[in-house]
Amino acid sequence: MKKKNAAGAAVFSRENFQPGWIGTTAFWIFSQRLPLLIAGIVMTILLGLSATRLGLNAEFSKMIPQGHEYTDTFSQYQKQLGGGNRVLIAVRSKHGDIFSTEYLAKLRTVQEGVFYIPGVERASVTSIFSPNVVHYQVVENGFEGGPVIATDYDGSEQALAKVKDNIVKSNWVGRIVSNDFKSSMIVAELMENDPETGEHLNIYRFGNKLEDLRRRFEGEDVSIHIIGFAKASSDIVNGTDSIAIFFAVTFVVTAILLFWYSNSAMLTAWALVAAMIPVVWLLGIMPLAGLTLDPLSILLPFLIFAIGVSHAVQMTNAWKQEVIRGADGQTASTNCFIKLFIPGSVALLANALGFVAIAFVPVQIVKDLVITATIGVSIMIATNKVLLPILLSYMKAGRGWESSHAGHESGANRMWEVISRVVERRNALAITAFGAMALVAAALLARDLKVGDLGKGIPELRQEARYNLDAEFVTANFSLGVDVLGVIVEPQNIREPCLEYATVDHLDRFESAMRQVEGVESVRGLGGAVRTLNVINNEENIKWGGIPETRAQLGQYMTDANAKDKDLALFGCQTAQVLVYLKDHQASTLAKVVSEIKSYREQFSDDSIKFRLATGSAGIMAATNEVVKSSDAWVNLALFGSVSVLCLLTFRSIPITVCIVLPLVLVTVLCNAIMALLHIGLKVNTLPVVALGVGVGIDYGIYMFERIRHEAENNGLNLRDAFQEALWQRGTASVFTALTMAIGVGFWGFSDLKFQADMGLLLAFMFVVNLLAAIILSPALAGLLWKPARHSKPDAPAAKRGIRV
Repeated sequence: MKKKNAAGAAVFSRENFQPGWIGTTAFWIFSQRLPLLIAGIVMTILLGLSATRLGLNAEFSKMIPQGHEYTDTFSQYQKQLGGGNRVLIAVRSKHGDIFSTEYLAKLRTVQEGVFYIPGVERASVTSIFSPNVVHYQVVENGFEGGPVIATDYDGSEQALAKVKDNIVKSNWVGRIVSNDFKSSMIVAELMENDPETGEHLNIYRFGNKLEDLRRRFEGEDVSIHIIGFAKASSDIVNGTDSIAIFFAVTFVVTAILLFWYSNSAMLTAWALVAAMIPVVWLLGIMPLAGLTLDPLSILLPFLIFAIGVSHAVQMTNAWKQEVIRGADGQTASTNCFIKLFIPGSVALLANALGFVAIAFVPVQIVKDLVITATIGVSIMIATNKVLLPILLSYMKAGRGWESSHAGHESGANRMWEVISRVVERRNALAITAFGAMALVAAALLARDLKVGDLGKGIPELRQEARYNLDAEFVTANFSLGVDVLGVIVEPQNIREPCLEYATVDHLDRFESAMRQVEGVESVRGLGGAVRTLNVINNEENIKWGGIPETRAQLGQYMTDANAKDKDLALFGCQTAQVLVYLKDHQASTLAKVVSEIKSYREQFSDDSIKFRLATGSAGIMAATNEVVKSSDAWVNLALFGSVSVLCLLTFRSIPITVCIVLPLVLVTVLCNAIMALLHIGLKVNTLPVVALGVGVGIDYGIYMFERIRHEAENNGLNLRDAFQEALWQRGTASVFTALTMAIGVGFWGFSDLKFQADMGLLLAFMFVVNLLAAIILSPALAGLLWKPARHSKPDAPAAKRGIRV
């Protein structure tokens, strides 16, 4: 029997709460609410201070897939051959061609600026001023050649004419000199570690230094165009400057909608505080755990806030119902904890499992995201399930509070009466059939979903972004770009392979085969270099455009080729590299080129030579696409397998588990279909959307079925009445949460970052469709599959039970 005071109201006593561990835990927490609240406030202040030390970074090494064939090759030869992390800086003359004193003076100044940026491998800096950029020509007595810009260049008309003549005779046109002679390029490799700090090179800061260089030297005379991984990553991180604005807009819109929904400034304030605290805690824990924000995790605070709002609304809604039924603030909070701690914690664990599932993708930046997201959602068990009800326990509900704070839920009651009919067998069959047809249609559309980048430039940025415009400029004016795929060629058991005709001829045939592949712009390798030198050495007679058979000639040509192109072979020529320059890095281009290389390797490799993929930036992207594709099935298996086990442990019912999980499969396939229709590729950046979508869908399902089962089994209601009761208690809060989160992420559509805009659209879709699945399809399946086991008789008709708020 509940203890009551003289006025007949229940008092805060252990006997008034549910027996068992959950009731004991709840009573202890709210008996000690003041010290726990103080501890929470102190923790928030300390972690808030820690969050000020959080940095932004984008390490190249974290973007490389681990344990993949291509990246193993890349890691083995990166220091010797480079090519993976480079920047290309094109300097374009706005007034005529590059053969002017003013232009060349500006180019030299820009090159010196690049040379002294910390993190640049200075020996790799190449432009037409570099001594290894040489030309050759046949003269009467043999050969004549040297640097295209001689050491005695003085800027005179004669010197300029000589520079032009040398460049025209060289093979650098299209490589570092544009085809129209109006631009030239500076190429630089990046070091793995910052020489000033000894730590991994901070790509974000390096990219900003490149932008500083552009601002210093770009003007009325020249324009500067910069591409490369470092610049792309830096521009993505810089694009997140608007994230603070979108976060503020989302916060304000959420506050307005919360106030409209609850009619209470205090409930609105506590819900927002509860949603913000896990964000503060997460940002404070990250620097303590050695984590930083990067282009992939930069949106996590948004997502944590959205999930926090979802759970906060459920808690404040339940607290309001308890108070309207006559409980004081402390008792109401205790009852809310008892009712929501288990389903809420299970839902948050499902969120965490959703993120953990994508750890199957063997890329360090993904693993960091998994750790960060798991910390974020786990924190909410403490903040939203403990701190929030403690805050609510201090609220006072005076006379007239019920009518003034009833909110807008009552307007939904008629809708819930209609929706509750979905569990009737005829309606359930129709809805399930419609869901099955939607699944088939979505699966057919999802077959067009591509893995990797789609479109030109960097898909994370909008088409009109400066980086994408620069990439378009370089592609249009140069034959070479940043999208280069390197193939390592390892002769086997040959002492001097580059002096063997068979080996060099094999290289040449491979290069020729690659030039015929669709999507390949050009190819560089020792075979082509030797063929060109043989023509030059024979008075430029194209009849000599073959591979010489004598070791002496090959030795001479290899020495010359290595002097000009140090990235084509290692010392002694024990290993060669063939560089395949691609027109872009779209998924289809990479897949086609890689497939052709593998086909050639399978057909023509033998015991004397071995072809290994891959170096270069395109090689890393190809490896990333392959690990995402191969991991996708495992990610989905782990994702749905783990949430299924969690639901099974929670409800101890296979039918309920099927009713919750099966609609999530439909929503996931629908999301893949939407991505295919919108030309959004499946890649590292989009994997978290599916994981989060499943996690949010589980939230709705667990909250709803916890109430359905309780009302059906403990209060003896039939399935329709139990579902209607669950909708009255949890449905309005779920609808409000889904719409609020969808509106919040919908503002991302205005972001400068295209991938943020795409994620916002996908998340808004998944929030709304997950809600519809939870309140329509899941109950319809329950009407067909689940028969509740009643433990008590109904104590009142469903329409008369409790107070509807």
